[in-house]
Amino acid sequence: MLDTAGDAVSRVAMAGALWGERWYNTGEMRTGGRILVDQLRIHGVETVFCVPGESYLAALDAFYDAPEIRLVVCRHEGGAAYMAEAHGKLHGRPGVCFVTRGPGATNASVGVHTAFQDSTPMVLLVGQVERDDFERGAFQEIDLHRLYGQMAKWVAQVEDARRIPEFIARAFATAVAGRPGPVVLGLPEDMLRDEVSAQDAGPCAPAQAHPGGAAMARLRQMLGEARQPVLLLGGTPWSSEASQAITAFAEANRLTVAVAFRRQDHFDNLHPCYAGHLGLGLDPKLRARLAQADLVLAVGARLDAVTTAGYSLLDVPRPRQKLVHVHPGSEELGRVYQPKLAINADPTEFALAARRLEPADSSAWAALTEAAHRDYLAYSTPVRDSGALQLAAIIAELCATLPADTIVASGAGNFSAWVHRFWRFRGYGTQLAPTSGSMGYGVPAGIAAALARPGRTVLSFSGDGCFLMNGQELATAMQYGAKPIFLVINNGMFGTNRMYQERNYPTRVIGTTLTNPDFAALARAYGLHGETVERTEDFAPAFQRARNCGRAALLELRLDAEAIAPGTKLSQITEAALAAQASAPRPARDPG
Repeated sequence: MLDTAGDAVSRVAMAGALWGERWYNTGEMRTGGRILVDQLRIHGVETVFCVPGESYLAALDAFYDAPEIRLVVCRHEGGAAYMAEAHGKLHGRPGVCFVTRGPGATNASVGVHTAFQDSTPMVLLVGQVERDDFERGAFQEIDLHRLYGQMAKWVAQVEDARRIPEFIARAFATAVAGRPGPVVLGLPEDMLRDEVSAQDAGPCAPAQAHPGGAAMARLRQMLGEARQPVLLLGGTPWSSEASQAITAFAEANRLTVAVAFRRQDHFDNLHPCYAGHLGLGLDPKLRARLAQADLVLAVGARLDAVTTAGYSLLDVPRPRQKLVHVHPGSEELGRVYQPKLAINADPTEFALAARRLEPADSSAWAALTEAAHRDYLAYSTPVRDSGALQLAAIIAELCATLPADTIVASGAGNFSAWVHRFWRFRGYGTQLAPTSGSMGYGVPAGIAAALARPGRTVLSFSGDGCFLMNGQELATAMQYGAKPIFLVINNGMFGTNRMYQERNYPTRVIGTTLTNPDFAALARAYGLHGETVERTEDFAPAFQRARNCGRAALLELRLDAEAIAPGTKLSQITEAALAAQASAPRPARDPG
C-alpha cells in the first residue's frame, strides 16, 4: 500500500531528523555538492533519476558517499524527468531529477511540463555554467528562468553554497504546497565545488489547507437541496486515506461518482457508486448525466479541457449546474468556472471532513446512481474491433486475472483509449498516465513504478510511436533490475493524428505513417524477454512466459490499422468525412 499523506510526512521527518543530528551546527567545511546531497538525505529522498554531466561532478562525487540514495542513471534526460515525475505521482512527495546545463535542461523540459500540467511534486536540479561565465554565451549556457518560467512553480539559481539548505528546503516546500508541481534549481559548477560551512535546514513538513466548518455546512445544505448530484474526483495530492474517506462519503450519500481524465484510480471502479471516466472517448450516457446534474461537487480536479470535453460539460464562466469546487490551490478556484461554493482544501482533509457530515436524504437520486454504475459496466465491457488481435478482450482479461494492485502505466495516443475504457482500476496508486497528453511517458513511468514497487505487477502500455520516444530506457530497466512488462501496441501509424487527419482531410495521408523495427527483437537486443503477438488466442501463453521470465519483458501486439479506436474503424471515419464534404454547400461563385 502507498503511504498516507500523514505517514509519508512523518517518515520523512523522522529520517531527516536522524540525519540532521549529524550535521546541524557542526561548522564542518563541506563542498556545495556534499551540502546538496546532505539536504536530500534530510528531506527523505531515496531515489534520484539522472543523466550525468560535467557541470555537477562535485555533486556526483557526494552521492558516492550516500549509498542510501539510489542514483538511477538514465539514457536520456526526457526519460529521467518522466521517471522522476512518475515517482512523485506514486509517493506524493517530490520526485528528484538531476541533469546538466543546456541540452540536459532542454531535454528534461518534457517531464517538467508534464509535472506542471499533472500537478505532480518534482524537483529538477540542473548543473550550470560557472558563475563568472554567465551572460557570455558560454558552452551549453542557458537561462533557466526564461526556459522554465511558464512550466514550473519556482525557478531559482543558487549563487552561494552556504544558501543551499535554504534553497532546497524552499524547493521541497514549494513543490508540495497548494497545487503541487515542479521546481527547478540551477547549480553553478564552481559553486558546487566551493568548500564552506553551512547550517542544514530541517525536513520539509508541508502545510495542508483544511475546509472550514461554515463551508462544510453550506455543502451539506446544497447536497440536501439537490436532486441529481454528481461527485467528480481528480487532481492531486490524493492518498489511500483520501480515497477511503471519499468512498465512505459517497456510500453514505449514494452519490454518482465520476473521475477526471486519467485519475481513474481515485475510486474503485467496481464500487456501485462509480459511473466512469471523464476523458477521451467519453461514454455518451455519462456525458448526459453531467448535463442533467443540478449539483457537481468537484474535489481536487482542475476541470481541465479534457475532463470537461473541451469546456462543454460545464458552461463558462458560470455553469448551469451548481458547482462546488474543492482544490488545494486557491489560484485554481474561479480560474475558468465560477463556483457557487469554493473550498480551498487539501483533498485528504476535505474527504475526512466530508465523511463526518450527516448523510443527505438520497432517495431522489439513489436509483440514478445505480443506473449510472450499470451503464459504466456495460460501456467497459469489451467490444469487437477489426483484425485478429482484439485489444479490448486482452485488456479486460488482464484486468480480471492480475492482482488488484497492479500498476498500469501508459503513454499518450489512441491506444490508451482501450486502457482507459476496459481496465477497471481498483485502488489508489495504480494508474500512471500523463494528463498533459505527452507521448513517450509509458516506458519510463513503468520503470519508475517497478523500481518503487518491486513486489507489484507493473504493466507499461505504449503505442508504436509513443514507445520509440523513450524506448532506449529499456537499458535502464535492465541495468537496475526493474521488471515491468512492456506492451507495445503497433498499428504502423501515429494513430491519434491519423484519426484527426482523416476526419479533416480524408484520404490525404501524409506525415502519420510509421515504418517500425521488430520491437520484440529490439527488446531481446537489450536483454529483455521479447515476443510478438498477432492473434488474441496467442496472447495469454505469451504473457505467461513474460511473467515467468524473471526479468523485464516486452510483448509487441500487432493491431489492425482499421482498429483506430474502440469499436471504430478508420475507414468509417474517412467515409463519414467524405460524405460530409460532398453534402456541404459550395460557396457561391463571384460573378465579377
